[in-house]
Amino acid sequence: MRCFKIICLLLCFSTALFAREGEKLKLSPVLQSNMVVQQNQPFKVWGHAPAGTTIAIQADWMSSPVRVTADADSRFIGIIPVPVAKKGDFTRHRITISSDDEKRLLDNVLIGETWICSGQSNMQFKMHETLDSAREVPAADYPQVRLFSAGLNFSNEPLDSIGGTWQECTPASVRTFSAVGYHFGRELFARLNVPVGLVFTGIGASAAQAYVPQEVLAADTLLSRVYLQPYLDSPKSQEKIDGGFTFEKVTRPFLLYNAIIHPFVNLSVKGFIWYQGESNRAERGSYTHLTQTMIQSWRAGFGQGNLPFYYVQVAPFWYDMADATLADYAFFREAQEQVSKLANTEMVVTMDVGESRDLHPKNKKPIGVRLAKTALNRTYGFMEVAFQGPKFDYATFENQQVQVHFRPETVRGGLETNDGKAPAHFFVAGADRQFYPAAAKIEGGRIILTSLKVRRPVAVRYAFTNFPVTNLQNKDGLPALPFRSDDWPEITPKK
Repeated sequence: MRCFKIICLLLCFSTALFAREGEKLKLSPVLQSNMVVQQNQPFKVWGHAPAGTTIAIQADWMSSPVRVTADADSRFIGIIPVPVAKKGDFTRHRITISSDDEKRLLDNVLIGETWICSGQSNMQFKMHETLDSAREVPAADYPQVRLFSAGLNFSNEPLDSIGGTWQECTPASVRTFSAVGYHFGRELFARLNVPVGLVFTGIGASAAQAYVPQEVLAADTLLSRVYLQPYLDSPKSQEKIDGGFTFEKVTRPFLLYNAIIHPFVNLSVKGFIWYQGESNRAERGSYTHLTQTMIQSWRAGFGQGNLPFYYVQVAPFWYDMADATLADYAFFREAQEQVSKLANTEMVVTMDVGESRDLHPKNKKPIGVRLAKTALNRTYGFMEVAFQGPKFDYATFENQQVQVHFRPETVRGGLETNDGKAPAHFFVAGADRQFYPAAAKIEGGRIILTSLKVRRPVAVRYAFTNFPVTNLQNKDGLPALPFRSDDWPEITPKK
């Protein structure tokens, strides 16, 4: 009897497998039950069906279906309207996609806000690895927040397929999800009171050039010379590409764009958050231009206008060089800051929550919250939500004293330190361009500096070394941005 049951089960499994293999109507794997559909935007439903097949797409909020026909390449794409999400409305919807003889159902679908979360290891860093995981993971029971972690892949050509499953946010599902992404989404959910969908698609150690389409790199003289052509001229470009991870492969141009970004370009989204840079830290102007070009290429690929792009500045780290005066990483952070000159982008600062001896700081919650505050202010119009830390405006030099002034809108309530001590990591220099530590004190919204070693200061720098963990912030608890008042060229230290 037991043997008979096993045979029946195997037959049922084989039949189900055959049925899946024999399916003619196939949806994009991005489209699944449990997903969040972006509110108040046209929503694309796409997939494959035999050429000439008519497909009907009907959501339960629509009075009649939208019908489309599969083209000669057996592809179809239909666009349906999506209503505005109402606060506190967590209605579970259905979307039915059918042909004459097949039907697909997307069930438990919510209408809300969907964001793409991407980058390298600090964005990939999982919830169970964080500083406060023992408290945060068990509390992460938010069925109105949905999570999708994309499977890793590489490709020489743009792909439509992607691995991953949409899941409700539970302590079990959130455990291995991006910590920065989760805290970003939870903060949005708490303030907006609408469903939130989060798509993580990235991989540790990846370089920014890996996320840019090949044709975009080829069309740009600088990017082609620095990133694309050296790869195409190398034996690596002739290798067979598979899905296996190597630290080298995640730095190759365009492979990650093709495999883990392109499959999502038809998905309606609200915007992007990004945490990457460590793998490009030796670069300066080329990285700024590369990242801005990447942002523009994503916006063009998704075809949904000037989508917001909020990103994280790399945290302090020593890179096994204990000299506290080295500043090469500071110059890279400066190159990152320049990215925000592109419209509808903003940078989040991590100088106060970094760990100088850990490339992957475990305190990820403040980073996700700061990204969310940026989105709440810039994207959702909550102007009362502060999102910027003190940002340098100008400095005045009077004999031995330096007065540092910040942009007024970033110090509305004044300045403070997070530990009650004097502000740290200020340096001043004279005409000899040698920087020395300066004593700092707060006066309202400005900083007063003095240094006995510099009789006539002409330049000031703040947190402009490789691994300073800072304490200066505004009354909103947001850290001051690193800065320098000079424009002196970077000096490469002697080896």
